[in-house]
Amino acid sequence: MITSQYVKTMAAYNEWMNARLYAAAGRLSPAELSAERKAFFGSIIGTLNHIVVGDTVWLKRFAKHPSTFTSLDPARALDHPVALNQIMFADLQALLARRTMLDSVILRWSDELADSDLQITIAYTNMKGVAANKTLAALLLQFFNHQTHHRGQATTLMSQAGEDVGVTDVLALLPDVEE
Repeated sequence: MITSQYVKTMAAYNEWMNARLYAAAGRLSPAELSAERKAFFGSIIGTLNHIVVGDTVWLKRFAKHPSTFTSLDPARALDHPVALNQIMFADLQALLARRTMLDSVILRWSDELADSDLQITIAYTNMKGVAANKTLAALLLQFFNHQTHHRGQATTLMSQAGEDVGVTDVLALLPDVEE
């Protein structure tokens, strides 16, 4: 079962991992970032943009939760992406600025969430126009899994470009338990 504590942990992991990912991306040239690598979203910059697109779409959906979380106001104000492969920012620094803003929103929102909020059903329409109704808890599984999945692709692409992101396991953030 998803709990608000799980969401806080995953929000912290998301921010930590994105900081590592963008630091590694910053050590690559613009040509290396935009090179076609035959990945789902073509290039490293295409993959990083896709994660931002996905997070934006989901945060805008989460903003329709009846609790109207004020921490999601910055997401509400964003333009809705038009395609999953949309290049919102071709420049890494501009993309990093948006990524940092989204990560801040996700962290603040995770602090606002209560366990009871997770059982509320969210109605939405996907990018293909298909309507769905799912609990926030179920959608958060997708949200965090999607980020992790595509960050894994990005780290592989960076590794192929000669840049090591380093440790990527959430385990690195989990505290040891005293016996």
